[in-house]
Amino acid sequence: MKVLITGGAGFIGSHLADSHIAKGDHVTILDNFSTGSLKNIQHLNVGIKKIDGNIKDQKLVESLVADADLVVHMAAAVGVKTILDKPIESISTNFTGSEIVLNACTKLDKLVVIASTSEIYGKNLNQPLSENDDRVMGAPQKLRWSYADSKALEEAMAYALHISNNLKVITVRFFNVVGPRQSGSYGMVLPRLIYSAINNRPLEVYGDGKQRRVFCHVKDAVDAINALIKSPTAVGQVYNIGGIQEISIIELAHLIINELNSRSKIVFTPYTQAYGQGFEDMQRRVPNLKKIKDLTSWVPQIPLTRIIQEIAQSIS
Repeated sequence: MKVLITGGAGFIGSHLADSHIAKGDHVTILDNFSTGSLKNIQHLNVGIKKIDGNIKDQKLVESLVADADLVVHMAAAVGVKTILDKPIESISTNFTGSEIVLNACTKLDKLVVIASTSEIYGKNLNQPLSENDDRVMGAPQKLRWSYADSKALEEAMAYALHISNNLKVITVRFFNVVGPRQSGSYGMVLPRLIYSAINNRPLEVYGDGKQRRVFCHVKDAVDAINALIKSPTAVGQVYNIGGIQEISIIELAHLIINELNSRSKIVFTPYTQAYGQGFEDMQRRVPNLKKIKDLTSWVPQIPLTRIIQEIAQSIS
């Protein structure tokens, strides 16, 4: 099978490439390397084509989609810090780029998986979050939510093309996917805390640390995507992908210190200092995984303690 992965040099995209290469597929990666890295895919030399390009290049995208059997659209602006620092560029990448990819897949009748996000749900307090739950957003001037808005429009566009033009699309919403190759540079909490811990530096916890999250190993997430691709009834549907071990950020910081035998201390940083005025966060974000489990029997397998150790080993 020929697989096109947009954003394939990124964290999740590179692990997807690993998975398809291991199965004997031919993989083409399209990435502009703004947040992806050649280091993530330098070990892949057989059965792969690496293209430095932009998903907003319509001619390029259509030519690559035409030669693919499956498109996995992972390219996006990533991380809270990126969204806050470059909101216009991020919105353009997430919407305009996705429009080009989705239109190409519609025109050329290709199966496409699109990567969405738990940010879609915003501040909804109805936890655990199910795929048909409402979105609860902050004001447009609170730019953190612009990422959720752009991904919601991407989802809506994909669904509209599915209904009107029979686009074969599967949408996945990631909840804190983590693991080796993930950078803490864009606000990702787990690699950022682990990097501090292995260097015995203070672990900086934003806010009061009572925010509750789940974390899903990237290999589990890749398994979930591959299971959905195999299921014809997944087409036209949305699925949460996330972990099952809920934990507060302050508990996570203590766990990291204990697991890594670190001498680090925990310090608390106000959101205003970390992200600027007007930043909003949500106190709890936990996925309901019943829909994907019922369809594919997938459940995450890798515990948080192993995730911490693997990330630490990849950093050190």
